Amino acid sequence: MSVITAAVRDSSVIAHRNLLNVLRTPGALVTGVVQPVMFVLLLGFVFGGSLGGDQYRSFLIGGILAQTLTFNASFTAVYLAKDLQLGLIDRFRSLPMSRVAVILGRTTSDLYTSVISIAVTLVCGIAVGWRMNTGALQLLAALAILLLFAFAVSWIGALIALTARSVEVAQSLGLVWLFPVTFVSGAFVSTASLPGPLRAIAEWNPVTSVATAVRELFGNAAPSGFIAPGGWPADNALLYALACSLAIIAVFAPLAIMKYRRISKL
Repeated sequence: MSVITAAVRDSSVIAHRNLLNVLRTPGALVTGVVQPVMFVLLLGFVFGGSLGGDQYRSFLIGGILAQTLTFNASFTAVYLAKDLQLGLIDRFRSLPMSRVAVILGRTTSDLYTSVISIAVTLVCGIAVGWRMNTGALQLLAALAILLLFAFAVSWIGALIALTARSVEVAQSLGLVWLFPVTFVSGAFVSTASLPGPLRAIAEWNPVTSVATAVRELFGNAAPSGFIAPGGWPADNALLYALACSLAIIAVFAPLAIMKYRRISKL
């Protein structure tokens, strides 16, 4: 328990340091704030008219939330790589602190960025006509699912940063996987409308499950013209979203920690 306590204590110190950096450079939050607004307006009004109008804009918000939190993994990748490139991690290595603290502190502090992104997306959604049709418990459950997913994908960003070890490479690697993962999904359209293998990929895509689970908790139905998706992931979206988030943490957290320990020994 002393090891766990030390890891939690040291991680909280690192997380506090990261948050202070964000407060001093608020421009770092531009992507997390501007991106959801841009996608809501572009997809909701440029394409929304042909996809279901007001009903599509309500359907869209769950997908934008899932997409935005996935894209926030690049925030983790870039800023952890920046600390590596500036030699800050070398200073941390010389301190009597938990080896887990640097990465756990980074992924924990980035949850605050995700909270801001969620708030901006929901406010923007309300502005374009989105409404929640359920209660407070469903809202809390949706927020819990979103934050767990955000925490999970931030570990992917951490592993990318530790592999790249430079801001430029981390930025490239951190973005290259995000577009196919978020767009080959049910975030913006029904997976049943996708052809062949893309449909199977989209149905089992964690982004789809998170977007679907959030829509169900918000009570946002798909537009009338959408083909209803089938299969186990669609029928058990909430359970599958939880399982995917926990599986991502179980896989990528140990890999990131092992990678950091290897770097620490160099």
